Amino acid sequence: MSREASVSRLVLSEQVKDRLLQAILDGRFPPGARIVETRVARELGISQAPVREALRDLQALGLVEASAFRGARVRRPSAEELLEAFVVRSQLESLAARLAVTTITDRDVDQLTGYLGEMRRAARADDARAEAMADAMFHGRLIELSGNATLQRVWRQLEPVSHTYITLVIPGADRHLIADVHQPVLDALRHRDAAGATDALDRHYLFLGAMLTELWTAAPTTHDPLLTERTR
Repeated sequence: MSREASVSRLVLSEQVKDRLLQAILDGRFPPGARIVETRVARELGISQAPVREALRDLQALGLVEASAFRGARVRRPSAEELLEAFVVRSQLESLAARLAVTTITDRDVDQLTGYLGEMRRAARADDARAEAMADAMFHGRLIELSGNATLQRVWRQLEPVSHTYITLVIPGADRHLIADVHQPVLDALRHRDAAGATDALDRHYLFLGAMLTELWTAAPTTHDPLLTERTR
């Protein structure tokens, strides 16, 4: 294979990875769903090679697991793994908040307020996917506002694993409460209160951890009929 062809395939596999990653994060590929390599390739109109490479990358991120004769499936993280991720995310986001309060603008606060408003609208509409996306935008923007590229890079390593699986997957979750626990974080940022934001984020993740512990065990999975098959 020429160098040019190799680079072209790598670029394509990155695009496939991003597409599959987004499908996993927004719930179209839920935990336990099988990702059929040939079907994805056919759906996207490409060969299987870039799909295979994309799946390897997702496996390295801990989002997909593959086994002989059974193919690739979206990995369902354990409750313990998610709880560990919450602890780390809490610390990273607290650091982000402490950095952000020195430079955050009223426009930034308005943007975060908009994400919270979207979460509440989604909760009222019982739209878990929309709420999860707005939730992710809220936390992602907080990390960006830190202005620390290293922090953003480390946080994004964790984000796909813990990206609101709890709101996407767990039946019985109180979606209104999930939105409400963001309000104290927003209030503290609005007042440039670093200690208040840290405390609010601690309580935010304690709440999520408690909900996860209570509800995670019975979480079922659903699947995208176009690209996935249930575990057999």
